[in-house]
Amino acid sequence: MELKILEERPNPLLQRIEYRFEVSHAASATPKRDEVRGELAKLIKLPKDRLVIERMRAKFGTATTVGWAAGYQSADALKRIVADHIQVRNGLKEKAAKGPAAPAAEAPAAPPTPKKEG
Repeated sequence: MELKILEERPNPLLQRIEYRFEVSHAASATPKRDEVRGELAKLIKLPKDRLVIERMRAKFGTATTVGWAAGYQSADALKRIVADHIQVRNGLKEKAAKGPAAPAAEAPAAPPTPKKEG
């Protein structure tokens, strides 16, 4: 797997540096997000817990994948800015467990039938 940074753009408002990268993987399948995060973190000398891969798209018919990532100045900035589902994808947060299912509403009791006199 060969990783190449195509573009690096600082974004001081969001306290991050945004990256566009390309991964060549001729000898293997499309690499996993975690593998790419590890390699990219080494390349840009940033702790892995402050790096988020937003997207990765494999180019059809080729052995290359293009991706977008962001390296944050602090873990706190990352937690405030990045959407929860992106944090889950990157392994930075546990998926929220769904609560116990609400019990099915019972059918209302049939109204009492009037008694016939007579």
